[in-house]
Amino acid sequence: MKDNILHTLAKTELHCHLDGSLSLGTIRQLAKMAQISLPPHDEELRALVTAPKQTESLLDYLTVFDFIRPLLQTKEALRLAAYDVAAQAAQENVLYMEIRFAPELSRDQGLTALETVEAVLEGIKEAEAEFGIVAKVLVCGLKQSPPEQTRAIFKEVANLAREGLAGFDFAGNEADFPTQALEEAIKETQSLGLPLTFHAGECGCVANVSHAMQLGISRIGHGTALLKDRKTMEALVQSGTTVEMCLTSNLQTRAAQTLADFPYQALYDLGANITINTDNRTVSDTNLTKEYGLFVEHFNTSKTDFYHFNQNAIRASFTTKEEKDKLLKKLAQAYQD
Repeated sequence: MKDNILHTLAKTELHCHLDGSLSLGTIRQLAKMAQISLPPHDEELRALVTAPKQTESLLDYLTVFDFIRPLLQTKEALRLAAYDVAAQAAQENVLYMEIRFAPELSRDQGLTALETVEAVLEGIKEAEAEFGIVAKVLVCGLKQSPPEQTRAIFKEVANLAREGLAGFDFAGNEADFPTQALEEAIKETQSLGLPLTFHAGECGCVANVSHAMQLGISRIGHGTALLKDRKTMEALVQSGTTVEMCLTSNLQTRAAQTLADFPYQALYDLGANITINTDNRTVSDTNLTKEYGLFVEHFNTSKTDFYHFNQNAIRASFTTKEEKDKLLKKLAQAYQD
């Protein structure tokens, strides 16, 4: 399929990080607001906010985010950032997306967790009104942070569910903070009553995916290490767990050393609930159209496959049943046309 056809396909996205997906124009606006100097040329700026095509590891990839952190320390900055990411998605025909971020990274100048989430929700609502996209927020806790800090953040914002907070996530340093070590924090989060997705299998340990599923987590971010264990893949399929695949970033972080190490084909053959995502539009220099193009190029993915993956995403999304029904009808009409 040609890029223009892929661009016009209706899409959904479940795994997109706010701070990793800002457009260069918005980064310049945010830097001006924060009185931070930037290189005058976009190519120089792009080099600062984009990870190399191959990094040494996930932690190496994550260092790029240090550049963005000072830009997202006010309510206005967060509002603008959220609007920007949702607007980008709408421009490539994304019907529904969930944007995730970690409030603790935007509290350097005194914002509360509640204020950060309210600001992101405001930006998303502006994009929804302007472009018609449906967008929700996922609040991330960082695995490497003190559990009591994450617990306090989640409790503080949980009441925003009616405003567009869809659920929670744990992201960050998986290598040193495995799923099993976070079991208590996961159970406490689940007790808050909102859905939970979870980064697992991005650092090569399939046990992190297995433990997440055993704890009843229905969505796995990345899940790249699944290829290492057939039984875990089969258990994932049997449980109906959805995988949020991020091809470009997995190759960058060497979660998958090569395409042969990426679990897509094996999971596809088993009938797993696959979804396609960008992870970080800017840090990985990608968008959903590019990701779809890579799946066509490397795996011969068809339009029917993309329709199915988008159905998976809507069904696994953290929105209401009524919203899901509307989105599924809209998606069906778009692919029929």
